[in-house]
Amino acid sequence: MVNPARKLIVILCCAGLSACGGSYVFEEQDSAPSERRDLSSVPDAIPRAEPRSRYGNPASYMVRGKRYQVMDSSSDYAEKGIASWYGTKFHGRRTSSGEPYDMYAMTAAHKSLPLPTYVEVTNLKNNRRVIVKVNDRGPFHENRIIDLSYAAAYRLGILGKGTGFVEVRAINPGEPAAVSRVAKTAPAPATESPAGKINNMYLQVGAFISRDNAERLHARLLEAALGNTRVSETQHNGNTVYRVRLGPVPDVETADELVGKLAALGIHNSRVVTD
Repeated sequence: MVNPARKLIVILCCAGLSACGGSYVFEEQDSAPSERRDLSSVPDAIPRAEPRSRYGNPASYMVRGKRYQVMDSSSDYAEKGIASWYGTKFHGRRTSSGEPYDMYAMTAAHKSLPLPTYVEVTNLKNNRRVIVKVNDRGPFHENRIIDLSYAAAYRLGILGKGTGFVEVRAINPGEPAAVSRVAKTAPAPATESPAGKINNMYLQVGAFISRDNAERLHARLLEAALGNTRVSETQHNGNTVYRVRLGPVPDVETADELVGKLAALGIHNSRVVTD
């Protein structure tokens, strides 16, 4: 579920909660609603061209001493990583875009995509897909790429563990392909789909143009005895890039544990990747 750090951005962006309208009870701890609903037929968000929100789109913003840059465009955005979800604590509160958060709607929070952006999210374990509207900021956990509404997490099948390994792809409402993608993404049944194939997961700790810098980080990780670590080469924009990775990592829980150990060493900004 949502990391407690989200509270900071909610406080910063959501003064005057009475503007949200409605009558809600704001809970101290985030959780699933006590009333269980069958949300398997909640429809996807429908991508449509919208102007940028007046709120939630600064060039950059800071949370807990870390600065985040807001992207100029969502065009061609695609990323794999760990998704989480948020629920009752924020239901009815104002999101970073100014809209009230509805945990039963198909929405999400992202640290850097422009608000709003429509994205297709695929659970890489069971191949379920949803389309959500990104209208909020977060999650501010070091190892998460998107925070889903309760309904979206339900449909993707990640409520139980609280997290899931996903692929996030931006949808351009102006492209004809967006319409066909919506049509093909029917609400997933409540039962599990056949398991999808996930390539090996790794924790990428750094990427360098200099091999010497990569080898120094590699040696540091070896000294800390964090498990299998390696330096691999790849080409990016005509340059050789040296990637320092830990793994393979068997699951999200192990990745989180490694992220905590790296943070204790003063190493931040690692991310989950696949091969």
